[in-house]
Amino acid sequence: MSPSPDSVDLSTQRALSDWLPGRLAAEQPSVLVIGDLMLDGWWNGSIERFCREAPAPVVDLQVRESVPGGAANTAMNLAALGATVAVAGVVGADDAGEDLRGQLAAAGIDVQHLLSHPDMVTTTKIRISSGGQVMLRLDDSARAVPADALDALAASVRAVVERRDAVLVCDYGTGVVAGPVRAALAEVLGNWAGEGRPLVVVDAHDPRPWAALHPDLVTPNAQETARLLDRRLPEGQDRVDAVGGAAADLLAGTGSRAVVVTLDRDGTLLLTPDGVRHRTWARPAAEKQASGAGDTFVAALTLARAAGLPLTASLDLAQSAADVVVHQPGTSVCSTAQLSRYLEAFADTALSAEELEQQMELHRGQGQRIVLTNGCFDVLHSGHTRYLNQAKQLGDILVVALNSDDSVRRLKGAGRPINTVAERAAVVAALSCVDYVTVFDTPTAVPLIRRLRPEVYAKGGDYTPDMLAETPAVEEYGGRVAILDYVAERSTTAVVNRIRDGQGADSPVT
Repeated sequence: MSPSPDSVDLSTQRALSDWLPGRLAAEQPSVLVIGDLMLDGWWNGSIERFCREAPAPVVDLQVRESVPGGAANTAMNLAALGATVAVAGVVGADDAGEDLRGQLAAAGIDVQHLLSHPDMVTTTKIRISSGGQVMLRLDDSARAVPADALDALAASVRAVVERRDAVLVCDYGTGVVAGPVRAALAEVLGNWAGEGRPLVVVDAHDPRPWAALHPDLVTPNAQETARLLDRRLPEGQDRVDAVGGAAADLLAGTGSRAVVVTLDRDGTLLLTPDGVRHRTWARPAAEKQASGAGDTFVAALTLARAAGLPLTASLDLAQSAADVVVHQPGTSVCSTAQLSRYLEAFADTALSAEELEQQMELHRGQGQRIVLTNGCFDVLHSGHTRYLNQAKQLGDILVVALNSDDSVRRLKGAGRPINTVAERAAVVAALSCVDYVTVFDTPTAVPLIRRLRPEVYAKGGDYTPDMLAETPAVEEYGGRVAILDYVAERSTTAVVNRIRDGQGADSPVT
């Protein structure tokens, strides 16, 4: 029987389950979002003619919608995911500023540190679209932030930072968090001594000026990373490899304890000083009128870390939240309920061998390489996720074949599995690196291999290809066997024994 979500220690939770977003929301971490708050406009209409004075289409507007954007969208996502949120920034004393303030307050966000200034213009980004296609974007913003507004915001920040579980800086380069505001944050957070320092996350066009904060996380995108490194990045897997190889430079340049590089359709890459690298893979939608997935990502990442979820699991959860919003039009948010439904959808995700074979033919027709691995994957932990991420990088599509419950009992004894195959399939499928899950009941994976004919068969552990019963089946059609550097079942057994013995997380696992 699976443990109650209320009894689970979040600091040891590695798997993504449909109950996890609700449990994180129940923690209600207090987050201050400071930065560039904007108002996004989505104006939609029909095009039936061109104007007479220029070769330009005429859009007859039918819908005008305004929603919080930029740092305000990040705050909206945090609130929708269950955080207690306050925002700090400067907007104009104009209609757009009042609209933005009203929408934030209606979402339960504390706006007492959102300052209005008569000499400011609230930043707006109006997208004009027709037939699902954005035709034009109109940007309006202040040319400079008044000095007295920056001083007032700096004073406000000093008074509120220490009462938060997390501080999230969203710096889009408009100048709202420059100068005295950044100095105030550095004074409070950069020199923090002792326990109780808030989690500090920086999402900035240029993270380098924020190094004095010694942030826990920075989240540059690909373009921002290229500027940090002062070089052009290649595309695809070469881009991932180039970013990974520059880990030391990125960590030093940002002063951060960890860097999460967001790579759009290529997912994200986590880099840490101790060499930990964790990759997530996006499940992108066809290009639509979607905006703000990066805001959703950093919001979910901050919420999860502030609530105590491990960093790699937080990254996987944030990727799932971003995947939710890319399928929604406009500037949108991912709520606790939406994220739970998204993760719940993986519960019935295991395909039969027949269904899987059809899917593999479609992928091969697109020139994609198939990677297959198999195992029990009973109690998911960090070793599993590292192993599966390594396997994914060997090709384009990763298929995980799970031993059936009867098969696990034959291999491990009457006390296993701890989790049923349905539960195991759900948590494995929820990992962004996994594309398909199936279940097999045979003594080895040979029948499945002969049916699917993967280009790569991956196995973790102290093996050589000669030791595996599956190797001849792979080699007979020209496939390759790859041995990865992780012994999955030995660590799983240790974790299971630790749980059964009632030992805490500090107990050694060998």
